[in-house]
Amino acid sequence: MTVIAGSLVTASFSAVMILPFTATADDQGPGSSKGGKAVDEAPAGVKLTTLLPEKISVDNSSKKTAITATVKNEGTKNSGDIRLLVVGFDGLEVTAVQGCSAIAEKDLPPGSNSGFSCAVGDLAAGKSKSYDVSATYDLSKTGKICLPVQTTDGKKTFWQQGPVPFGTVNPSPNAPATPLLLGTDNQPVAPGGDELPKTGVGRDVLPLGAAGAALVAAGAAGLWWSQRSPRARQG
Repeated sequence: MTVIAGSLVTASFSAVMILPFTATADDQGPGSSKGGKAVDEAPAGVKLTTLLPEKISVDNSSKKTAITATVKNEGTKNSGDIRLLVVGFDGLEVTAVQGCSAIAEKDLPPGSNSGFSCAVGDLAAGKSKSYDVSATYDLSKTGKICLPVQTTDGKKTFWQQGPVPFGTVNPSPNAPATPLLLGTDNQPVAPGGDELPKTGVGRDVLPLGAAGAALVAAGAAGLWWSQRSPRARQG
């Protein structure tokens, strides 16, 4: 187990596996920042955003899918050291992110089922960095993903996309794969599927580990930012 110095996230490599993808970036359409919002003010000249594919495809047999997560600096100055978190909710479980470390289960917010922390580093102006995400999707549930962009210590979140859903209103259980669209609530493939299961975030504020980072549900898109505890501020 490796601890990310100065961060709110404990990295664990013991259960991390790179799984084969069922889709490629070429299959996913253009990137979209749908469900994203700036949170804390970024340094002057820095404008950070994230992109998710507008569509993904879930293998109906293996439940596997692939997602490309991109962080971009649309500003005129370098970002400084930043990190990207990739967090899964409900039926969407993130199983691996290439080059990134798993967030320990005890540090995940209630309502999430998986997460990875990616050390982006100092992102130059006008540049972007993409990560290959392996995931599974239980089509009997809704599924969401969240991409916060933070300082490496987690004290500030400059941008957060999500939790934003992937889903379909036209399930295809007998097909080899089911296409899902970004920003669409999933219609589960199950008896009585006209009523979505009660899954996901059940409280407005969710703690992330002992250091107190939080996920706040605010309408369709939650805002996840880090708040230091009084003890941490005094230290």
